[in-house]
Amino acid sequence: MTLEQRSRSRIVLVAMYVGAALTALAALFPFADRSVLADHLRASYPSYDPGAIDAAVSAYLVILATVGALGLIGWFGTILAARAGKRWTPWPATGLLVIALSIAIAGLTVQDVSGDVGLAPLLGWLLVLPCVPGLVAVAMWKRTR
Repeated sequence: MTLEQRSRSRIVLVAMYVGAALTALAALFPFADRSVLADHLRASYPSYDPGAIDAAVSAYLVILATVGALGLIGWFGTILAARAGKRWTPWPATGLLVIALSIAIAGLTVQDVSGDVGLAPLLGWLLVLPCVPGLVAVAMWKRTR
């Protein structure tokens, strides 16, 4: 492996660790500030009582935590494969990036029955953040071959 390839491999690993950290942030933020979800739901459904809003917030928290946990599993699995020097690692990394982008786009665009976007826009954009280092990692891998 040349010095340039080693340098790119290091950039790929750093990008993946940054992506994992951003995934954790995106998964934990809604728990730290439940009001983002609650305010969005109250604005979308003004006739809902507080109990219904709380139930909807709880459902969203479960969904977002599950997405975050699966994302972290993907990041750490890819990091382990990359550190082990597995040549096939870019393929699942690319697939995971496509899945992550699809989830982020859905979070930003899918409309609820109220006509509003179902997920609070701030949380939708937080889902996009980990995709950026994922894109960097995949692009750098393509250049090391």
